[in-house]
Amino acid sequence: MAALKDFLKADDIQKALDAVKAEGSFDHKKFFALVGLKAMTPDNVKKVFQAIDADQSGFIEEEELKFVLKSFAEDGRDLTDAETKAFLNAADKDGDGKIGIDGERGGRMTTK
Repeated sequence: MAALKDFLKADDIQKALDAVKAEGSFDHKKFFALVGLKAMTPDNVKKVFQAIDADQSGFIEEEELKFVLKSFAEDGRDLTDAETKAFLNAADKDGDGKIGIDGERGGRMTTK
């Protein structure tokens, strides 16, 4: 599996991480826009999804979301429980407690 730095710019990753450095400041839409996900091809969005899906289950579960920033950089902070739940609630469109890539069961990982 490719590393996120293989298709995201290091400067964009750092800007996005800096923007959410303070606890309680994580906004998934803003973060993904800053990191450059909105401008990516669907194939590269899928690669980002796979990098975040630590257990390679095909879904991103709540526990994986808590550590999502570490997927982008080792020194990324853990999300707070409130940030994790807000992110999951926003992305889990079918309410099954996990996020799937478009076209699969589970909520959908989107950048919109």
